Amino acid sequence: MTTCAALIVAAGRGQRFGGSQPKQYAPLNGGTVLRRTLKAFCAHAGVGEIVVAIHPDDAALFAESAKGLPRVRAVHGGAQRQDSVRLGLEALAKNSPDLVLIHDGARPNISAVVIDAVVAGLADADGVLPAVAVVDTLKRVSGGTVGETVSRENLVRAQTPQGFRFSLILAAHQKFAGEALTDDTALFERAGHAVRIVAGDESNVKVTTMDDLARMNAALGEVRIGQGFDVHKFAPGNSVMLCGISVPHSHGLEGHSDADVALHAATDAILGTIGAGDIGQHFPPSDPKWRGAASHQFLRHAYELLQARGGALTHLDITIICERPKVGPHRAAMVASIAKILDLDESRISVKATTTEGLGFTGRGEGIAAQAVATAKV
Repeated sequence: MTTCAALIVAAGRGQRFGGSQPKQYAPLNGGTVLRRTLKAFCAHAGVGEIVVAIHPDDAALFAESAKGLPRVRAVHGGAQRQDSVRLGLEALAKNSPDLVLIHDGARPNISAVVIDAVVAGLADADGVLPAVAVVDTLKRVSGGTVGETVSRENLVRAQTPQGFRFSLILAAHQKFAGEALTDDTALFERAGHAVRIVAGDESNVKVTTMDDLARMNAALGEVRIGQGFDVHKFAPGNSVMLCGISVPHSHGLEGHSDADVALHAATDAILGTIGAGDIGQHFPPSDPKWRGAASHQFLRHAYELLQARGGALTHLDITIICERPKVGPHRAAMVASIAKILDLDESRISVKATTTEGLGFTGRGEGIAAQAVATAKV
């Protein structure tokens, strides 16, 4: 029976990524980038042993990402990607599989279809590369000026996993150790072996920047809805805080913080998308630290918790319920205020207002209520 192992390369530092930790450990869809990658290979019946080449400093991060996953073990990688691959292959040599799939840990959206195609290609080839066609026009530039248009005929974009006869790729890596070749098929070609092309997948994207990660989180996450509701009664004063701006009025609003009823409701709505309790649990009114605090801190905190779970806020809808003050003249400023707090486009923020036709405590002018609905992909 033919045996097939997987080598996941995850020892890089991701200098272009710009996050607080290596990109393979960044949050994605409730886990990490690396965990989603590992789960794809663990779930594939044709893949046996899985070795992950990691940076020596990342043992704890790796352990968390691989927790509960079968057949996965780590080895320390090297200074360069090629070193990491060689060290990973040498770790696999003890069991000497027939085939090996070498995959970038930062390509978490790898499908079983692509893995199947690579393994199938190895039935009568020594090396297999999944690739997709180049469809954009290519330009060679110099000093910010286009020098020439490059023909895209016969050009493809290389992806991983790249599949090989194990003994051949191990020998090639050992022979050309220390040479800075761009990927494993380049090294395999250098060793004189042919590489077959199979169909890749446009969604098999490598996470390189924070924008890549944000787009992938948005594409992969499940849609969740959170709702929030808050009330504050009027108190002496000459303005009220609503959506982070001061609105002139005959009264103020009573509260431990700045009593921004709209931002409080919005905070609870975002917390609701990740099941993270309510505003009072995070900012207890009994704590003097938050006396008079600006409520944009609360909203930003909830949003950052959502981001830490790999989530993306797609829309926030706020309804302010009161007879006075009139919200309409300030609506645009309110939308702009929230968009700035959350670093979101204003098109993702909605602020509305309604009255209760003179009924209830808002109708009697005793206070203001607000409700909010947050839509997120998590």
